[in-house]
Amino acid sequence: MSPTTGTVADERQPQLTPAERLRRAVEVFVVAGRLGLTSFGGPIAHIGYFRREYVDRRRWLTEEDFAFLVGLCQLLPGPASSQLGIAIGMFRARLLGGFAAWLAFTTPSAVALIAVALLFRGNDLGGAGWVHGLKLVAVAVVAQAVWSMFRTLAPDRTRSTVAVAAALTVLLWAQPLAQVVVIAGGALIGRRLLRSPSGAERRGQLELGVSRRAGIAALSLFAGLLVALPIVRHTTQDRTVAFTDALYRSGALVFGGGHVVLPLLQAQVVPPGWVSQQDFLAGYGAAQAVPGPLFTFAAYLGAVERPSPNGVPGGLLALAAIFLPAFLLIIGALPFWTSLRRRSSLLAALAGVNAAVVGILLAALYNPVFTSAVTDTRDFAVAVVAFAALTIWRAPPWMIVLACAVAGQLLL
Repeated sequence: MSPTTGTVADERQPQLTPAERLRRAVEVFVVAGRLGLTSFGGPIAHIGYFRREYVDRRRWLTEEDFAFLVGLCQLLPGPASSQLGIAIGMFRARLLGGFAAWLAFTTPSAVALIAVALLFRGNDLGGAGWVHGLKLVAVAVVAQAVWSMFRTLAPDRTRSTVAVAAALTVLLWAQPLAQVVVIAGGALIGRRLLRSPSGAERRGQLELGVSRRAGIAALSLFAGLLVALPIVRHTTQDRTVAFTDALYRSGALVFGGGHVVLPLLQAQVVPPGWVSQQDFLAGYGAAQAVPGPLFTFAAYLGAVERPSPNGVPGGLLALAAIFLPAFLLIIGALPFWTSLRRRSSLLAALAGVNAAVVGILLAALYNPVFTSAVTDTRDFAVAVVAFAALTIWRAPPWMIVLACAVAGQLLL
């Protein structure tokens, strides 16, 4: 059968021959590559693209199975849309399919951002008007994310209070540990005061070919690296290890997707002097112009950083470090997810975590995004128009990026 007419029942066969697995992995690579070239709009939009392609068009999995995987990826830290793509790739062609899905979906934006870093490395980007325009794009995009997530993840008094408290904590206690503390606090509050969403405990029946032994091994490696990398970093004082540790922990500890990783990455790479604040914000603005996962912003940071390794090797190292936790977590969680979804207390804790994530994003909107980009009334006007274009007129992000870059150049 063709990819667009195959039935989901056909895909549930637990055994695949090596040739069939390779054929399916190539098929996954082609489809995910097309999505990587066209999926603008961030993780929530990516989920919509995936559903249309994998459920409606190709019928690789059912609505129930798709919702099952979306729930898993929302629970885990890391890039939700990339983890969803990995899981769907594994459903289609096991581990090889998962890797093919990630590689194809990630490569277009990673290549583009490394190219931007190489093109402007060593130049004074801070004086360019178009770069200032990209910083204003970041204000509009993060403001849109705060607006959308506040309505969906903090719709009641309890969760709104958690979000506001989280924002104040992060702003007043400007340390990376503050974000971990507010996420843990949100989980505790959610477990005690919130109820799990109705219907959220449905069981999934996906067969992804991951044993519990493999899951335990992946989770053990995830935790082991989280502990071992800081120890090796402080023991050896090696800058490459330090950079790898910083990116790995950012990918391992962030809840809420690409926009929330911004303050984590800023706290890791700017204070040590690896990346300047102006280069950081310029790259974040450039990341809005490319499709695919925002986590590929790490490739830009690795390529533009001042110490070695930088350039292409630095970009690839950063990319591998920030996405490795996503692989390990999705492989480790799959064998246990069905039983975990039956626990209402866990789902309530997740609701509290999501509210805390909204607060972290709200704090990031103010510092460093707004404070570093908006310097006068004209800047504020451009940011407001960009925000309106995103939220009211539904203009595509790439168009807003171009318009703001031109506006920034004209206002110079």
